[in-house]
Formats: sequence, structure tokens, C-alpha cells
Amino acid sequence: MTDDANAPWLIVGLGNPGPEYAANRHNVGFMVVDLLAERIGGKFKRAQKAQAQVVEGRMGPPGPANRRVILAKPMSYMNLSGGPVTSLRDFYKVPTAHIVAIHDELDIDYGVLRLKVGGGDNGHNGLKSMTKAMGADYHRVRFGIGRPPGRMQVADFVLKDFSSSERKELDYFVDRAADSVECLVAEGLERAQSAYNS
Repeated sequence: MTDDANAPWLIVGLGNPGPEYAANRHNVGFMVVDLLAERIGGKFKRAQKAQAQVVEGRMGPPGPANRRVILAKPMSYMNLSGGPVTSLRDFYKVPTAHIVAIHDELDIDYGVLRLKVGGGDNGHNGLKSMTKAMGADYHRVRFGIGRPPGRMQVADFVLKDFSSSERKELDYFVDRAADSVECLVAEGLERAQSAYNS
């Protein structure tokens, strides 16, 4: 698979399937790809060749910066995300350099974004599974959720819904994260980092 400028982009929101997880901090990746799907006028449907839901469409301004995209939500649970993502990559012939994972990040303050390529998984089970399946050289849109308060366990914190005070700003932050993905796809990582890395 060549890193061809015309190759499609695979944009993966990481989360857990099921209504009981929908509003969890760990599911912010799903929230962002849901908004992106809405923007391109698509509805998620079951993927043919992978345990995932997908929307196919185009993103970006008319002209050369307009890109074919596959938005995906793995339906395998977070710690098994690598299998569905690899299946989608192979099916759609997406180079690793055109894969974007959107995920919650504990070591960044709530609502802050950081975009990068490669790196460790920082204990994030979705990233761990993806990296094990296909290496680490994919893009990450890291959505800050902050650290758990007091002695709360990390696993409990990420599987809780955003607090009422966090929810007041959540739509704005999800919107900004979606903007950053569009910028990354249309204009490249450096431009997206300078515009959105806060």
C-alpha cells in the first residue's frame, strides 16, 4: 500500500459499543466521528468486512483538498479495536499514514487537543490494540479528559459520564476536535497542529 495522496483516509473514533457507554469519557472518539458523519451527511452502517460501523463520504473543500474518507466506530470493545481497524485498512486499501485515531487522553486537561503521529499508548487500551495490530505510525487526535479526582481509579473515571460542569462545554470541544480532523485531512498535520494544539 503506497502513501498515495489520492488514497482514502480512515478516521477511527475509539469507544465502547452500547448505550450504557455512550456518554462515557472513554467514548469521546465516538462522539467526534458521530459529528463528522453528520457534517458529511452520512449514517453509520455495519461494515461488510469488519466488526465496525462505517460511513463513507468526502471531506474538505471542493477541489484537490477534497478527500475520500471512511469514518469508523469499532464495535469490538475498546481493548480489541486493532482487529476491526486492520480489517478496514485492508478492505479500503488505506495507507497507515492516512489512519487517524480519535481518543480520550488522561494526561491532558479537559477539552485540550493534541494532534500527533506515532508514539506510545500511555496505557490506553484502544491505542495499545491498534499499535499491536499495525504499528504506531498512525495519526492521533488526543482529546484531553484530565486525571481522575482524589483516589478514583482510572478505569472507573474513563467509564463514567462527563460531569455536569464538563457537559456544558462538551459540544464546543467535540466540535473543535471535529474541525481539527477536517484540517488534518485537508491541510496536513503541521497546519492542524499549529491551529488546534493548545
